[in-house]
Amino acid sequence: MGQVHAATERDYQASPQRVFEALADYAVTRPKLLPAQYSEYEVRAGGVGAGTQVHWKLQATEKRTRDCLFTVTSPSPLTLVETDANSSMVITWTVSGSGEQAKVVIETTWQGATGIGGFFERTFAPKGLNRIHDAVLARLADEL
Repeated sequence: MGQVHAATERDYQASPQRVFEALADYAVTRPKLLPAQYSEYEVRAGGVGAGTQVHWKLQATEKRTRDCLFTVTSPSPLTLVETDANSSMVITWTVSGSGEQAKVVIETTWQGATGIGGFFERTFAPKGLNRIHDAVLARLADEL
């Protein structure tokens, strides 16, 4: 199996702390950021930052839906790591910047399929996931 990697980023006119607080708010802000590919969003524990457990279904393609159950950690002050209990998927949200300038980078990795299916997954899945995450980041701009 090969590792699949997708990365999306966006700059904001807001303090890094404000951006991080919005991203870490799984109870109120995060649901507002989710495009149509997300369904059945539910906070199952916590709700803000590390210790949160959140469930959603992600319609990755017409035929592929991922049932995700993420546990959130925060290994450094402006970083959130979401680890899926149902797969090898890990989503890392990193906020950087200073003053009223912030950048968010979303990196997603998982162990992909083997063979020809794995080739297509490594080739096309990151592009699709980047479109979805770009929509999330655009909605974040509206919230800030």
